[in-house]
Amino acid sequence: MREELTRLGVQELRTAEEVERALEAAETGTTLVVINSVCGCAAANARPAVALAMQAPVQPDRYVTVFAGQDLEATARMREHLMGIPPSSPFMALLKDGDPVYIVERRHIEGRSASAIAADLVQAFEKYCGTDAAAGDEPERPDAPASRHEGLPSTFRSIL
Repeated sequence: MREELTRLGVQELRTAEEVERALEAAETGTTLVVINSVCGCAAANARPAVALAMQAPVQPDRYVTVFAGQDLEATARMREHLMGIPPSSPFMALLKDGDPVYIVERRHIEGRSASAIAADLVQAFEKYCGTDAAAGDEPERPDAPASRHEGLPSTFRSIL
């Protein structure tokens, strides 16, 4: 599961120190952060979605990944940088100049095809990674499919 991303050239961050160095580099340009997971139901489409999105003409400057449930320190440090965003895995965040501008939570991945998830990523790349890239006050998220758990806070929906 690790190799699905690393063989594509995604930089694996296994320690808190590696995360710190990657976040320093992310202070300029764009970085796609992938919090990988062993979850078969969602991660099985998240990893192929990244592979598909990497074929698009517009790309972030870097790709990095941490593995939830395996590299605990690295994952915790990455999540500290994403304060205010409910933790989920798998998870993706597009950072622009160090700040999250586009978020894909588990609830945006579950039940969707890799090509649909990739289309969301490519759209975000086109919006935030080009020379005329936009910036927003709060990170965007793809349209989530209608939830059968309406009325629950989003932090609960992301784990259901």
